[in-house]
Amino acid sequence: QVQLVESGGGLVQAGGSLRLSCAASERTSRIYRMGWFRQAPGKEREFVSAITWSGGQTYDADSIKGRFTISRDNAKNTVYLQMNSLKPEDTAVYYCAASTYYRATYYVTGAYDYWGQGTQVTVSS
Repeated sequence: QVQLVESGGGLVQAGGSLRLSCAASERTSRIYRMGWFRQAPGKEREFVSAITWSGGQTYDADSIKGRFTISRDNAKNTVYLQMNSLKPEDTAVYYCAASTYYRATYYVTGAYDYWGQGTQVTVSS
């Protein structure tokens, strides 16, 4: 069982920045890929970004390209999401997820085996 704990959410003005963190409870040798998803009120959970743990290959949703950057720290078993130039439409609960083996569909929730509890990000206009 892999436990994921997110932190770093909060309230920020449009144009501002936040950095989310997701710490994994176990050795990341069990993890193939980690991802970030978000869910706004009344909407479905949507893919934001993902990174393979060993090779560091990244995948980004079109809506955040050029603004958000995903990274990982192997020594700390932690993945980060640096969010710059935030917009009100980025307001959502952000979830960290882990996949223990390869799936081609990295952008769907079903491709992940473990989820964090979520952290709220609110961007004011």
